[in-house]
Amino acid sequence: MLESGLRHTSSVVVKESDTAAALGSGDLPVFATPAMTALMENAAMLAVAAELPEGSTTVGGSINVNHLRPTAVGAEVSATATLEKVDGRKLYFNVIAMQGEAVIGEGTHLRFIVDRERFMAKL
Repeated sequence: MLESGLRHTSSVVVKESDTAAALGSGDLPVFATPAMTALMENAAMLAVAAELPEGSTTVGGSINVNHLRPTAVGAEVSATATLEKVDGRKLYFNVIAMQGEAVIGEGTHLRFIVDRERFMAKL
């Protein structure tokens, strides 16, 4: 059942391919904002996946994050998404990224519940 409080944490060890230099979002070899954002979206998707109707999934609608601290290659980063509100097909999450005890990013994320087949038929 989809209800506030559902939560999931996704983790990754930062690789060269996750850096701003590799992704083109900057030129430094640090964890890229797009990689952090993707980890946050992954946590949100997985937080609700088991509670969705058969044939449904979620897609990202918007994300608003602040990237607060740099993270080096080789560090472990975790992102936790907590479902804060359900409004029909709209799912509102708080997201936070951590390196150890340090908050490296935080924000909000909106996902929509969609029927997989109908969504893909729109392509």
